[in-house]
Amino acid sequence: MSFLKTSKQKGLALLSVLAVGGSMVAAHAAFQSSHINLKLADPNEPPSRVTMAPAAKAAMPAVVKISASKMVKAQAEDMDPMLRQFFGNQFGKQFGSPFGGRGGVEPPRSHREGGLGSGVIVSSDGYILTNNHVVDSATDVKVTLPDRREFKARVVGTDPKTDVAVLKIDASSLPVITVGNSSKLQVGDAVLAIGNPYGVGQTVTMGIVSATGRANLGIEDYEDFIQTDASINPGNSGGALVNERGELVGINTAILAPGSGGNQGIGFAVPVNLVRQVMDQIVTSGHVSRASLGVTIQEVTPAIAKAMHLDGPKGALVSQVMPDSAAQKAGVQTGDVIVEVNGTPIRESNQLRMAISMMNPAQAVKLKVFRNGQNVDLTAHLGEMQDKKAERASNDGTPSDKALAGVSVEPLDAQTARQLGLPASTKGVVVTDVDPGSQAAASGLKEGDVIQEVNRQPVTNAQDLKHALKADGESLLLVNRGGNRIFLAV
Repeated sequence: MSFLKTSKQKGLALLSVLAVGGSMVAAHAAFQSSHINLKLADPNEPPSRVTMAPAAKAAMPAVVKISASKMVKAQAEDMDPMLRQFFGNQFGKQFGSPFGGRGGVEPPRSHREGGLGSGVIVSSDGYILTNNHVVDSATDVKVTLPDRREFKARVVGTDPKTDVAVLKIDASSLPVITVGNSSKLQVGDAVLAIGNPYGVGQTVTMGIVSATGRANLGIEDYEDFIQTDASINPGNSGGALVNERGELVGINTAILAPGSGGNQGIGFAVPVNLVRQVMDQIVTSGHVSRASLGVTIQEVTPAIAKAMHLDGPKGALVSQVMPDSAAQKAGVQTGDVIVEVNGTPIRESNQLRMAISMMNPAQAVKLKVFRNGQNVDLTAHLGEMQDKKAERASNDGTPSDKALAGVSVEPLDAQTARQLGLPASTKGVVVTDVDPGSQAAASGLKEGDVIQEVNRQPVTNAQDLKHALKADGESLLLVNRGGNRIFLAV
């Protein structure tokens, strides 16, 4: 009985809803006959929907599958599990070998490994963009088009610093993708990721631009990533990131995947504007030449900005000027903050690195530096970056607003300098002990650091250090750590 009663009550409720619905229809009709001239939707019009189908249709014919193989002689080192490139040195771990081998099984000392990635056709005569790590050290590369035609590919050139590679196949009249302008992307723009995840076949996923200009992730030497939540997985490497018009705006490169190794909604793509510049140099000369200013730089933290009387944390702080470099010849000094390049404000140090790297060697560049409370205009004629690790330094700690309480120092002698890997002529005081609970430790100061300057004043003993420190507020320390000089604010 109780069930029947409940059912009747439900029936009454349904009738009530229908009655309300009827009154709403009547109200809609009343609006139409009212004196207010409203523009009403056609009740017979089907509901609108947002679709990216045209964009996918335009781009998919130009996205290809790449199969690469190589001889493996020994097990590779594991990668950082927090940041995985899709096919980079992952032997026998999350996804098996870097070329799709047997997961969880160590390869023999010499055998052939093969696997899959993606690529994008950018010219009708067969030039294809992909990631360096997809074809790195490969002896055989095969490209499969969406229409299942297969071609043997030649690696024209690669750039490991940006993870870009250019391939060439002997074909003509190929479908090509339209290359867009990645600098026009905004956070919130809809994008599609097109590739060959896990080798299941061409797949399209949709998301938005989550961020632009992502850097300091430790994935590549030069980072200016587009971050997206479009689902990206192993096998998408080298595939296309396209905008709502089906234009190529990025090359999918990496994912942030703690533990699982799969998509977590945080993927990264190399912006197509950077890719184009790299590709042009590879096609023209077979390699990439980058300009060099010749400085070691670091971020300007809020504490450092305050200590330097700079209007907020901005620019790139010069912690070292290389001898006979473009910067030295232009008059750049240690402690300068580069705040503009060719009239463009510099917000952070990576922006300066990327701006210089995209210029040509010998190009003249106008710099504005903040020095001793004033802006100074300089002109530098850039040099060429040598084939070595990028010059940079980072601030390890969180600066504080107290002095060096809990820190012990000694004058630096020639023997100690050599033990620290420094020239015997190095001047300063060596930090012999840092209280782990001190503000200096929180600021990043470590045992073995050599303090060479405090508030732009040279120090050679504890007395110099004491006199140079500010009675209150932040003090700016120039520290030599293993041959690299960095600034700390304490």
